[in-house]
Amino acid sequence: MSRRGTRIFRSLLLVAASISLMVPSEVLGQGGDGFLFKRPKVQLSIRGNYFLPRAGSQIFDDTREQLTVETSDFYTVGVGGEVAVRITSRVDVAVDFGYGQSETFSEFRDFVGIDDLPIEQTTTFTRVPVTANVKLYLTDRGRSISRLAWIPTKVAPYVGAGAGVVWYRFTQTGEFVDFTNLDIFNDRFTSSGAAPTAQGFAGVDLSIGGNWVLTGEARYSVGNVEMDADFVGFDNIDVTGLQVTVGLGVRF
Repeated sequence: MSRRGTRIFRSLLLVAASISLMVPSEVLGQGGDGFLFKRPKVQLSIRGNYFLPRAGSQIFDDTREQLTVETSDFYTVGVGGEVAVRITSRVDVAVDFGYGQSETFSEFRDFVGIDDLPIEQTTTFTRVPVTANVKLYLTDRGRSISRLAWIPTKVAPYVGAGAGVVWYRFTQTGEFVDFTNLDIFNDRFTSSGAAPTAQGFAGVDLSIGGNWVLTGEARYSVGNVEMDADFVGFDNIDVTGLQVTVGLGVRF
């Protein structure tokens, strides 16, 4: 496995382990055979996520070219949450949010200071999406066995799409080179803003008890945002990417 693949695998294991610790042991022992006294209408979920940005815009190209930074350095482990409301037996509408931030220490690839020491800086990339979505379940999520009992299906796959707003902040702090005279200076460059985003996703709910659900999901979102004056001359920053999530939900 590559170094980047190892990092992703370890991060996903950490997220999954953290989520599993939140589930009571007695619930895990129930499997998917629990039942509810009525069909649930709302599901609340908390999620751990791993975001892999495309990082395809000029600011990322320039950072990779000038500094010892790779695309994988912008991969982030984050958290999020969702509120989903059942509309029909197979359709939910949901609102969710996420948060993730990468922090990368680097140095210039082709320049050193007059003391022969590295020219060092830190690059931070923060991303906070808030979206409204429609989820379509591909199979029935459960069945009623009487007026007073509803049994959830153990496995319920779904697909969906949505749109919303993504907020970002991109910051570089430390030492830099003035390419007009090769002087070295300390500074902080920051750009932040918000723009529309759209996404598509697919996932699966695993029932682990009457009220409890484990969720795994992959989603791809698109968007780009204009950069602030600190990065004048750069095109819009790319906030597009793939996100993998593992979550714990409760339905009622």
